[in-house]
Amino acid sequence: MGSSNVTIRHLPRGSQHARRGFTLVEVVVALGVLSLILLATVSALRTFANTQVSLDRIIGRVEEVRTLSGFLRDMLDGAVTGSVRAGGLGLGGGGGSGLAYFEGSEKSLAWKAPALFGEAYGGTMLMRLVKEDNALKLYWQDPPPNNEPVIWDKKNSRVLLANVEEFAVSFRPEYELDWLPGHWDSDSGAPALVRLNIKASGRFWPELILRVQR
Repeated sequence: MGSSNVTIRHLPRGSQHARRGFTLVEVVVALGVLSLILLATVSALRTFANTQVSLDRIIGRVEEVRTLSGFLRDMLDGAVTGSVRAGGLGLGGGGGSGLAYFEGSEKSLAWKAPALFGEAYGGTMLMRLVKEDNALKLYWQDPPPNNEPVIWDKKNSRVLLANVEEFAVSFRPEYELDWLPGHWDSDSGAPALVRLNIKASGRFWPELILRVQR
């Protein structure tokens, strides 16, 4: 009966260690590192989203300021004004079609200017800018006939700006003089500049300084 030689090989310690896989400590450490990476990624995405929302709000606010400022600038630049001494200005009363018209107070501004509402409606209109019901509203109407007193009809109105908390008007009689708050004196004719201070949605707008056509 023949005999066979059987050789038994012993694996190295490193190979035995590799076969038995990761230890519990290594798995916990790997999961912890992965969690930190995921948390950092989610935080970065959230920060990016918040930044995008903030940028959208800022861009929207800038566009809102630009649109309202441009509209009011065009309206006042075309205002029909004149001098009381020349017999052309009717303040607070005479709004007839043949007279100029400009009046103001701390909270409102009214003037006459050419306006076009659509293709078939427009002409020389009386305009009034005032804060009502937490909104900045524009009223318009035809000048009353025969120099009758101006009575504002509220059916023709439009909201120019919502969530208005503060609205103040001041006037500068001449470019080199100081600003005057309060009621505009009818004996002074039209002011050189009008300044509007607005606070809307919890933020103050940049001062709107508008030139009046004289």
